[in-house]
Amino acid sequence: VKAVIDTHRRHITYSSAGHPPPVLAHADGTFVLLDQATAPPLAAEPEHVARPQSALPYTPGDTLVLYTDGLIERRGEDIDTGLHRLTTILTANSQLSPDHLADTLLSRLSIVTGGGEDDIALLVARL
Repeated sequence: VKAVIDTHRRHITYSSAGHPPPVLAHADGTFVLLDQATAPPLAAEPEHVARPQSALPYTPGDTLVLYTDGLIERRGEDIDTGLHRLTTILTANSQLSPDHLADTLLSRLSIVTGGGEDDIALLVARL
């Protein structure tokens, strides 16, 4: 995922290459999945292909959450179930500081699968 945050215009421009969609959580408890600019993983195509980009506005106090699939995917489970779990926790805890929100997401969503832990990367940024 590439995300460029323009603090003057209050816009996020993003592109994703094979990752689950980042989430922009609003202070009022609503959220937007950043899923409008997705493409296959890097190097999955035999030749260079242009990557789609999308942009959306944000409001000061919104929280941007970027993560790897290990946070939400479970073996034998549809990814939408994991996304629902993530967004439910985000909306219920939107008042937490980014540090505490990250700790809450990790403790509530990370599990052991198939005998070992999947790698998890998580970035929580208050805009």
